[in-house]
Amino acid sequence: MEDIKIAVVIPAFKVVNHIKEVIASLPREIDHIIVVDDNCPFSSGKEAEKLNRENVIVLYHDMNQGVGGAVITGYKKALELGCEIIIKMDGDGQMDPKYLNDLIAPLMKNEADYTKGNRFTYFKSLKTMPKSRLFGNSGLSFLLKAASGYWNIMDPTNGYTAMHKRVLGKLNLEKISKRFFFESDILINLNIINSVVKDIDIPARYEGEGSSLNVKKVLFQFPPKLLKGFIKRLFLKYFIYDFNMASVFMVIGLPMFIVSVFFGVVEWIDSALTGRPRSAGTIMLVALPIIISFQMLLQAIQIDINSIPNKNK
Repeated sequence: MEDIKIAVVIPAFKVVNHIKEVIASLPREIDHIIVVDDNCPFSSGKEAEKLNRENVIVLYHDMNQGVGGAVITGYKKALELGCEIIIKMDGDGQMDPKYLNDLIAPLMKNEADYTKGNRFTYFKSLKTMPKSRLFGNSGLSFLLKAASGYWNIMDPTNGYTAMHKRVLGKLNLEKISKRFFFESDILINLNIINSVVKDIDIPARYEGEGSSLNVKKVLFQFPPKLLKGFIKRLFLKYFIYDFNMASVFMVIGLPMFIVSVFFGVVEWIDSALTGRPRSAGTIMLVALPIIISFQMLLQAIQIDINSIPNKNK
């Protein structure tokens, strides 16, 4: 792993049965293994300390902050220790350490700023994934593509990630979501600072462990958060940091579309109540702006897709 200083951050909450095995499986070349006990009721951090490895650092939260809060604490410690690449792994044993080199290689070659696992290219391992998580991840992937602007990625909630300090230092970690929206919020904020993100094909290992991720809660909580992140990204990237044709299409197309649809609905209701059909001119007055504005919004989306950050731009 050359002379680059590398840290692995492991958020620890209810992983007392796996944490020692996860740490023991990591290569000795890792400079620092930072375990963050997120006020675990079973003292997962204490279990990690029993290994007595010199490169293991265990930090403790007095209050549970969620997976994001634990990872952020680990990130800050890694930066404090001067690490250049920070890997995030879960403590439940579902992330195979043999893929660590694949994960960090693009960062070391300056081909990417942030890498993440993608389980969706391995059909065999997908068959073992709980169906609720499989379908939830598929739907969430599309929503996050739009919200984050990374139209080229899949499996957005994958927590097997690596980040270079050159972008980690630019992120306002205090503003990043500290619960299960953490990975998604990271992606949205990475796009705002034009960081290059790359998917790495890594199968997950499922051995019947229960997930603390509440699928129903995610279905209700994620869409509003994604919408907020989407609006934030568009506002900053297309109206504050830059102004281009996508900005023009959005400024003209969105109000035109909303007004035209509203006018069309009003006319349709009035026609239904009075029984008087609308003239061809009125119909065209509604339909034409809707078509034009919709085309403008599609063009804005196309520009956004073509604006995915990459090292060649």
